[in-house]
Amino acid sequence: MSDTDHATRPTYRGRLAPSPTGYLHLGHARTFWIAQQRAQAQGGTLVLRNEDLDRARCRPQFVAAVIEDLRWFGCEWQEGPDCGGDYGPYSQSERPEFYQAAFEQLRTGNFVYACTCSRQDVLGALQAPHAGEDEPIYPGTCRERGEWRRKNAEGRTQMAEERTNWRFRVADGEVVSFMDGRRGPQQFVAGKDFGDFVVWRHDGIPSYQLAVVVDDAAMRITEVVRGEDLLKSTARQLLLYRALKLTPPQFYHCPLVTDLSGARLAKRHDPLSLQALRAKGAQPQALRQGWA
Repeated sequence: MSDTDHATRPTYRGRLAPSPTGYLHLGHARTFWIAQQRAQAQGGTLVLRNEDLDRARCRPQFVAAVIEDLRWFGCEWQEGPDCGGDYGPYSQSERPEFYQAAFEQLRTGNFVYACTCSRQDVLGALQAPHAGEDEPIYPGTCRERGEWRRKNAEGRTQMAEERTNWRFRVADGEVVSFMDGRRGPQQFVAGKDFGDFVVWRHDGIPSYQLAVVVDDAAMRITEVVRGEDLLKSTARQLLLYRALKLTPPQFYHCPLVTDLSGARLAKRHDPLSLQALRAKGAQPQALRQGWA
């Protein structure tokens, strides 16, 4: 994306980016409501993006439920999979060429290396790594092995036969800083707070980190509103923006809705899903009472 593209994009473009792996709950609703309020306050555009990369867990009924639940809750968007727009398609499963081009750019620039470690880490790469559920810091096992293989013909043959995934190489000790719209100055140290992270799986699917960077840039998003448990993901994504020579958006991380034990709400909290609350006769206005 050129500097001219960024200069001519709308003043404000926000987004709602649910993943259809279950029913939306009150935590999602509050974050999305804040995103809508911020877009409306700026007279901007709100985009709905269907983040359906996780083929094993995404279901058509959840896609339909996302739109139904958000409409019921009072959310309105101007672009999305149900209404179109200038920057579609708006479902990630329909955007493989965008991710492939970005991955090739990273590989050409030597920002990534082949990795054959930890199937569990790789499977988890499709999902947003929330605080408390984040992947362990990768020890760099395949860093040096990858360098040797790239120079060795026999090694390249061996690599082709393995289930090779690709990790982004972080600069250990680099401080990644940004200003959050709600929490103020933030900083994370590469190699300490997070390690080399997966960007591309052996089955040709991009990770959450790569996909959202590519999509937010391509859809001209100017501010990302999401939960504060994704602050560390912002640090990773800023490194990807720089490697891909893209201008990052602003970020605003919302407080989380928790259950009675203080745990972050997850899709397993069925009684607090919007579907269940609506079935009990709850009204969106009542659910929003007390929200700032």
